[in-house]
Amino acid sequence: MVSAVAGNMLLRAAWRRAAKATSAAARRSPAAPTRGLRLRVVDHAPWLPVPSEAESVLRPLYMDVQATTPLDPRVLDAMLPYFINYYGNPHSRTHAYGWESEAAMEHARQQVASLIGADPREIIFTSGATEANNIAVKGVARFYRSRKKHLITTQTEHKCVLDSCRSLEAEGFRVTYLPVQKTGIIDLKELEAAIQPDTSLVSIMTVNNEIGVKQPIAEIGQICSSRKVYFHTDAAQAVGKIPLDVNDMKIDLMSISGHKIYGPKGVGAIYIRRRPRVRVEALQSGGGQERGMRSGTVPTPLVVGLGAACEVAQQEMEYDHKRISKLSERLIQKIMKSLPEVVMNGDPKQHYPGCINLSFAYVEGESLLMALKDVALSSGSACTSASLEPSYVLRAIGTDEDLAHSSIRFGIGRFTTEEEVDYTVEKCIQHVKRLREMSPLWEMVQDGIDLKSIKWTQH
Repeated sequence: MVSAVAGNMLLRAAWRRAAKATSAAARRSPAAPTRGLRLRVVDHAPWLPVPSEAESVLRPLYMDVQATTPLDPRVLDAMLPYFINYYGNPHSRTHAYGWESEAAMEHARQQVASLIGADPREIIFTSGATEANNIAVKGVARFYRSRKKHLITTQTEHKCVLDSCRSLEAEGFRVTYLPVQKTGIIDLKELEAAIQPDTSLVSIMTVNNEIGVKQPIAEIGQICSSRKVYFHTDAAQAVGKIPLDVNDMKIDLMSISGHKIYGPKGVGAIYIRRRPRVRVEALQSGGGQERGMRSGTVPTPLVVGLGAACEVAQQEMEYDHKRISKLSERLIQKIMKSLPEVVMNGDPKQHYPGCINLSFAYVEGESLLMALKDVALSSGSACTSASLEPSYVLRAIGTDEDLAHSSIRFGIGRFTTEEEVDYTVEKCIQHVKRLREMSPLWEMVQDGIDLKSIKWTQH
């Protein structure tokens, strides 16, 4: 009773602070409101410098939903009680605090399973898709190492899959990195030819995080099933956005991330098939939680958030997909109509519409990002964007190095508005034209000079 009262008091205090901050921000009226910038209402930490009025009110538009998504308010509502009132350890079996948390955890497991057509017992909670990918790739390979020493993946996988494969190569495993076609899609005949008698696992992502290309997952599942090879897919960018069914698609292992589907950061899940059973070697030792596959206390508020995010995604998938497709089409058509020499990377048909990767010829991508400072965009994966090397995904689909350097990824999500898309397009066109006017290469192309025929010399 005391903890419930204290919890309610804390909640009321938090809401009072938020309401106060909102009304204070509403009273302030900036001299010239800047279109395209959002109102930010936050309590600043006491150790940070006090921001100016403009800084505290204006923020860039968010168009980078492949990197992370904002928390859906419905997800936050589901999580809050488990931070304050129901804080028991879900693995405590001797009292009501533990039972409450365990019931919430099992309900979340059911919600995740329902989204992908799985049995709740096949869902293992992790800290995110990176850990899920590590468990799938290393766990399967090491468990079956006495009989099978070969794995197959693609050159365009997420870094955590590629690095897990490289780590297994150092342990004596053989890995085939399948090339992709210019569209970004694998050749199914090449996959069939690459499967060997000692292949234990094929790992191919569902939707690419940089170019949004959808792989033919059902066909890959069919090939793997007929050749008795386990099939893992990193579905972090696909779960909750496109319909997936692990049984229809013959998927044996699947990685899921919370913060890509409007859930909290720091939580994810791995689906591991029970029949026919897939065995994995656990990566970490401990109390044997999550059926011995992922030891460590399950963070109840985070898994409740993941479950709620999956349930909301299941309810809104069709509506979200239609709306995002419409906004995506609007963005692509407006940019292509106003600017010449713009290339869309990846297959335009087998493609998730919320991820648009465009290359603007004769414009440096980093310069364009800096110019578009009031729109949050990226030039590729957030995991590798600190590097100045061109994206390995764009190199794998055969993009010229200069075009790869000029690419920008636009992310459209559940909360993106038509006004935001129009503002982004307007600013993008304006800055591409300005940067091209400054480019001697663009001037030479306008004069009809073929840049590839020029022999450049160093001085």
